[in-house]
Amino acid sequence: MQKCMITGKGKQFGNNVSFSQRHTKKVWKPNLQIKTITVDGKKMTLKISTQAIRTLKKKGFIANS
Repeated sequence: MQKCMITGKGKQFGNNVSFSQRHTKKVWKPNLQIKTITVDGKKMTLKISTQAIRTLKKKGFIANS
């Protein structure tokens, strides 16, 4: 499933609109990455968005590498 396990960010739906104003369905998917994070000495593999990775790095939960 295309959903971030931390932020809950998921798919968004909308329309592609061409020059001739034809509307066709479009889906924007979040940029999800699989990361292994150590929490209280336990390793957890999470499927999280890149926005969540940046936030976790800023807060110090993930080492900047």
